[in-house]
Amino acid sequence: MSDAGEPSRSWRFYIADMIEFGENVLSFTDGMDRDAFIGDARTYHAVLRNLELIGEAATNIPAAIREAHPDIPWHAMIGARNRLAHAYRHIDDDVIWTMIEDAVPALLPALRQLLQAADREGE
Repeated sequence: MSDAGEPSRSWRFYIADMIEFGENVLSFTDGMDRDAFIGDARTYHAVLRNLELIGEAATNIPAAIREAHPDIPWHAMIGARNRLAHAYRHIDDDVIWTMIEDAVPALLPALRQLLQAADREGE
Protein backbone atom coordinates (compact mmCIF):
# COMPACT_ATOMS: atom_id res chain seq x y z
CA MET A 1 0.00 0.00 0.00
CA SER A 2 2.95 2.31 0.33
CA ASP A 3 3.43 4.81 -2.46
CA ALA A 4 7.02 5.53 -1.39
CA GLY A 5 9.28 5.76 -4.40
CA GLU A 6 6.41 5.42 -6.87
CA PRO A 7 5.73 8.06 -9.47
CA SER A 8 2.69 10.15 -8.71
CA ARG A 9 -0.52 8.14 -8.94
CA SER A 10 -3.56 9.16 -10.90
CA TRP A 11 -6.37 10.39 -8.71
CA ARG A 12 -8.52 7.54 -10.06
CA PHE A 13 -6.40 5.06 -8.10
CA TYR A 14 -7.18 6.93 -4.87
CA ILE A 15 -10.89 6.73 -5.67
CA ALA A 16 -10.49 2.97 -6.20
CA ASP A 17 -8.69 2.77 -2.84
CA MET A 18 -11.52 4.65 -1.15
CA ILE A 19 -14.04 2.22 -2.59
CA GLU A 20 -11.98 -0.73 -1.34
CA PHE A 21 -11.69 0.78 2.14
CA GLY A 22 -15.42 1.51 2.26
CA GLU A 23 -16.22 -2.03 1.17
CA ASN A 24 -13.92 -3.27 3.94
CA VAL A 25 -15.88 -1.25 6.50
CA LEU A 26 -19.17 -2.74 5.35
CA SER A 27 -17.76 -6.25 5.09
CA PHE A 28 -16.17 -6.14 8.54
CA THR A 29 -19.41 -4.98 10.18
CA ASP A 30 -21.85 -7.09 8.15
CA GLY A 31 -24.42 -8.62 10.47
CA MET A 32 -23.30 -6.61 13.49
CA ASP A 33 -25.31 -4.16 15.49
CA ARG A 34 -23.77 -1.17 17.25
CA ASP A 35 -23.11 -2.97 20.53
CA ALA A 36 -21.51 -5.98 18.85
CA PHE A 37 -19.31 -3.65 16.82
CA ILE A 38 -18.17 -1.67 19.86
CA GLY A 39 -17.59 -4.89 21.80
CA ASP A 40 -15.37 -6.43 19.12
CA ALA A 41 -12.01 -4.68 19.51
CA ARG A 42 -10.46 -6.20 16.40
CA THR A 43 -13.34 -5.18 14.15
CA TYR A 44 -13.60 -1.78 15.81
CA HIS A 45 -9.97 -0.93 15.17
CA ALA A 46 -9.97 -2.38 11.65
CA VAL A 47 -12.97 -0.21 10.79
CA LEU A 48 -11.40 2.90 12.31
CA ARG A 49 -8.26 2.30 10.27
CA ASN A 50 -10.24 1.91 7.03
CA LEU A 51 -12.26 5.06 7.77
CA GLU A 52 -8.99 6.88 8.36
CA LEU A 53 -7.61 5.54 5.07
CA ILE A 54 -10.69 6.80 3.20
CA GLY A 55 -9.94 10.29 4.44
CA GLU A 56 -6.24 9.97 3.71
CA ALA A 57 -6.96 8.90 0.13
CA ALA A 58 -9.39 11.83 -0.21
CA THR A 59 -6.54 14.24 0.54
CA ASN A 60 -4.88 13.05 -2.68
CA ILE A 61 -7.81 13.98 -4.91
CA PRO A 62 -7.01 17.18 -6.80
CA ALA A 63 -8.98 20.26 -5.78
CA ALA A 64 -10.40 20.59 -9.29
CA ILE A 65 -11.93 17.10 -9.06
CA ARG A 66 -13.30 17.78 -5.58
CA GLU A 67 -14.81 21.06 -6.73
CA ALA A 68 -16.37 19.39 -9.77
CA HIS A 69 -18.05 16.82 -7.50
CA PRO A 70 -19.46 18.72 -4.53
CA ASP A 71 -21.98 15.91 -3.90
CA ILE A 72 -19.14 13.83 -2.46
CA PRO A 73 -18.35 14.89 1.14
CA TRP A 74 -14.62 15.44 0.65
CA HIS A 75 -14.25 17.85 3.56
CA ALA A 76 -16.11 15.55 5.94
CA MET A 77 -13.97 12.55 4.95
CA ILE A 78 -10.73 14.45 5.43
CA GLY A 79 -11.99 15.90 8.71
CA ALA A 80 -12.97 12.44 9.95
CA ARG A 81 -9.50 11.17 9.07
CA ASN A 82 -7.89 13.97 11.04
CA ARG A 83 -10.16 13.36 14.00
CA LEU A 84 -9.50 9.61 14.00
CA ALA A 85 -5.75 10.10 13.66
CA HIS A 86 -5.31 12.86 16.21
CA ALA A 87 -8.17 12.67 18.71
CA TYR A 88 -8.14 8.92 19.21
CA ARG A 89 -9.08 9.19 22.89
CA HIS A 90 -12.18 11.23 22.06
CA ILE A 91 -13.81 9.15 19.36
CA ASP A 92 -17.60 9.11 19.61
CA ASP A 93 -18.85 5.56 19.02
CA ASP A 94 -22.24 6.86 17.91
CA VAL A 95 -20.58 8.97 15.20
CA ILE A 96 -18.55 5.99 14.02
CA TRP A 97 -21.65 3.78 13.91
CA THR A 98 -23.51 6.45 11.92
CA MET A 99 -20.63 6.53 9.47
CA ILE A 100 -20.89 2.75 9.09
CA GLU A 101 -24.67 2.71 8.77
CA ASP A 102 -25.24 5.86 6.71
CA ALA A 103 -22.17 7.67 5.41
CA VAL A 104 -20.20 4.79 3.89
CA PRO A 105 -23.20 3.18 2.14
CA ALA A 106 -24.10 6.59 0.66
CA LEU A 107 -20.50 7.33 -0.32
CA LEU A 108 -19.74 4.15 -2.25
CA PRO A 109 -22.22 4.66 -5.13
CA ALA A 110 -21.02 8.23 -5.62
CA LEU A 111 -17.38 7.12 -5.74
CA ARG A 112 -18.18 4.28 -8.13
CA GLN A 113 -20.06 6.67 -10.40
CA LEU A 114 -17.14 9.12 -10.38
CA LEU A 115 -14.65 6.34 -11.19
CA GLN A 116 -16.81 4.99 -14.01
CA ALA A 117 -17.18 8.47 -15.50
CA ALA A 118 -13.44 9.05 -15.32
CA ASP A 119 -12.78 5.70 -16.99
CA ARG A 120 -15.24 6.53 -19.79
CA GLU A 121 -13.64 9.91 -20.34
CA GLY A 122 -10.11 8.50 -20.18
CA GLU A 123 -9.02 10.76 -17.32
